[in-house]
Amino acid sequence: MPKVALLNQSGSNVGDVELNDAVFGIEPNTHVLHETVLMQRANLRQGTHKVKGRSEVSGGGRKPWRQKGTGRARQGSIRAPQWVGGGAVFGPSPRSYSYTMPKKVRRLALQSAYSSKVKEENIIVLESLSLDAPKTKEVVSLLKALDVNEKALIVTAEKDENVTLSSNNIPTVKSSSVEEVSVLDLLTHDKLILTKEAAEKAGEVLS
Repeated sequence: MPKVALLNQSGSNVGDVELNDAVFGIEPNTHVLHETVLMQRANLRQGTHKVKGRSEVSGGGRKPWRQKGTGRARQGSIRAPQWVGGGAVFGPSPRSYSYTMPKKVRRLALQSAYSSKVKEENIIVLESLSLDAPKTKEVVSLLKALDVNEKALIVTAEKDENVTLSSNNIPTVKSSSVEEVSVLDLLTHDKLILTKEAAEKAGEVLS
């Protein structure tokens, strides 16, 4: 089982904690990680792109000139695609890009993401994390005590409103609960700050 140092909010070492080997100690599956990131990025797309086809642009109700006898090419509408101001051909229309992957694959991706953080030694386990009020300076002080200068993801066992509101104003910090954390979040943040309770819960849920 992987063993990491257990720290308090002051950054002091208060012992060690053993993490679930099935979640934090596997060999990361890079292919599954890649496919999951693609899926999550696709699901974030709004798909609201739209251009007008020839039936939607205004004008062009009358045939511009008669079919034969003018010497010019035959034309049916001044809003056909070859005309300036005409409709677009095969242009984008609103659609959903979202799709899903099997539950076992998504679980493997989360296990791989957690294990990669342990393997790279970019995981910090806190004995506990409690903030009396939503104050940004409390999270800034915590990061300073833990010597974290990179992008950081704070994961708690349950949704903590004080932690969420305190970290919202810091562009490089995001907070999440164990249920809400995504592979994209884990991979786009350099450091993972995890409470001991959250680590135990992740080990139980994902193993």
